[in-house]
This record gives sequence, structure tokens and C-alpha cells, in this order.
Amino acid sequence: MIVRARAPLRLGLAGGGTDVSPYCDVYSGRVMNVTIDRYAYAIVAAGNGRETCFHALDVRHEETHSCDNNVAGGGPLQLLKGVYARVSRDFLRGEQPSLSVKTFSDAPPGSGLGSSSTMVVALLQAFVEYFSLPLGEYEVAQLAYDIERKDLKLAGGKQDQYAATFGGFNFMEFYADDRVIVNPLRIKDWVWAELESSLVLYFTGVSRASADIIDQQSRNVGDKNQASIDAMHQLKDEAIQMKECILKGDLRRLESTLQAGWVAKKKTATSISNPLIEQVEKVAFANGARAAKVSGAGGGGFMMFLCSPEQRIGLTRALLEQGGSVLDFHFTQQGATSWRIT
Repeated sequence: MIVRARAPLRLGLAGGGTDVSPYCDVYSGRVMNVTIDRYAYAIVAAGNGRETCFHALDVRHEETHSCDNNVAGGGPLQLLKGVYARVSRDFLRGEQPSLSVKTFSDAPPGSGLGSSSTMVVALLQAFVEYFSLPLGEYEVAQLAYDIERKDLKLAGGKQDQYAATFGGFNFMEFYADDRVIVNPLRIKDWVWAELESSLVLYFTGVSRASADIIDQQSRNVGDKNQASIDAMHQLKDEAIQMKECILKGDLRRLESTLQAGWVAKKKTATSISNPLIEQVEKVAFANGARAAKVSGAGGGGFMMFLCSPEQRIGLTRALLEQGGSVLDFHFTQQGATSWRIT
């Protein structure tokens, strides 16, 4: 039997960063995001003998480990090994089965689309299917968070795991003690189509490590840096406003909300923006963009721009002259899913 799974990547529309501890533990967080038809994939099948093979196909990393020894953590395959180790410990009574575990993604690490967390969700979904584990959406998302943030000690927030698991447009609330509420939004068809037609997604060509930015944001909150905390409060308010704009179809206000959120986000850490991002943003506004934002923690990865649909072509041409690439995409309603090949 072969099990395949996939989980969708996400665009952070508003509130990103307020899902990161300690801010969400002290003040609570609010995030608005949507998933797109770009995915992280995982494949689980029976292994050979008493060995398990981990293989990240897109980055060409492969490791084989004996099932008689604990799988060593760390390294470029730490996400695959981390999920395997946690599932073995919590659901298989410590037994380490012989498996073949393969992954690949439609986006590179550091893209700002939540690719690492989405990969953990896809892996977990594949293990849930392979071993028929009794886990629902909230349990999968929380376990993915625990593996990435607690087991592997990787810096980051909570929204990516929940976005990948649930899919669609979601307004999310984050509280102390890892309490999360996901509110799926029912979007009018014309709003869905107009927003999708108005959004240009541009890859700067620079992948970035989000950990340093997230660490700085967390330190600013822990050190009670009031300017940073006030900016985080504003980000949370922008998420609430973004939800209202999308539900009401107020796209003009949505543009100003997205832009205000980007301005506030740049105040939470000094490395969120840089000369490259500022230059691309300047070119975009000179060619029809009405709002701009970096998806994810910042520093690089994907930037999103809102414009009128008839200006997409001109904006796209101008952005391509900056040396990056433009990603064609559609919003998707479906979250993580898995299936069996017998």
C-alpha cells in the first residue's frame, strides 16, 4: 500500500506575527489567511527490511536509518524524521516501522508561504492515513505545531499549521495554552473571483530564514518594547478589519487594510523589509499596484500586490523586469487530504 497526501500553502493576508508566542499568550492573536493551489506533498509506503528511508525529492536529500535505533534528529530532513519519531512514540508504542517516506513541495523553504509547516501537515496527514490514526483537523494542526515548535525547536507561529490543515479563507484566533479557534469564512463568489483576479504574487528570488525575524519580534514583546507591541496590536486590528472587508466585499477598504498592515508589520522587527523589497514595492506602485505586502515573516520570499484586474498584465511585466518571477495561482477551499494506492 502507498499513501499520498498533500496540504495547501497559504497567503497571510493580515495579522501575521500575532500568532507567535509570547504575544498571543499575553494579548491573544488574530490572523486572516487563505490557501492557494500550491502544495506540499508526502508519500509513505512500506520500507525494506528493518530500515526506513527518508527522501526529500525536490532538494535531493536522502537518509536511511535502522529501525533498531532511534532516528537521529536535525539536518536537512529534520521535518520528515521529526514526524516519524513523534508518531512512533505517541501512536505506535515506540515501535519504529520500516517505511519509505518521501516529500516534495511546490515552493522553496523561506518562500513566505508557510512551506515548512505545510510540509509537516502533509507528512502527518500521510501517517494518519497509513496507520488509520484517530486525529481530526484540530488534532493534526496542533500536533504539527508541537512537532515543529516544541520537538524540533524551530521558531515560528501557529497559523501555518492550521491554514494547511483546514484550507480556504479562515479567520483564526490564538490564545494562551495553545488554544486556537478557526473560523472558516463563506465568501461570495464575486468577491472570491475579484480578489483572485486582483492579486499578483511575486517571488523576489530570495529565500529567507524566518527564525531571526521571529526571534526579534518575540524579544521585542518579551522586553516590553512598546513600539513593537503597539504595532502588533495594530496588526491584530487589521486582521479583524480584513475579515469584515472580505465578508462585505469592500475591496477598496481591503486595499487600505492590507497596506496599513504591511506598514505596521515593518515596525515589529528591523529586518522585515530591506532595499530589495523597497525597490520592488516602489516599482509596483508606479505600475498600478494599490497595496503591497510580504507574505510570511518578511525579509524576502513572496510579495503580494493588489491592483485592478485590467492592470495585472502591466504590473506583471514591470515586476518581471526586477529579476524575480510571478506565480499563477488560484485560491482553494480544500485543506490537507490523503489517499491510498493499493
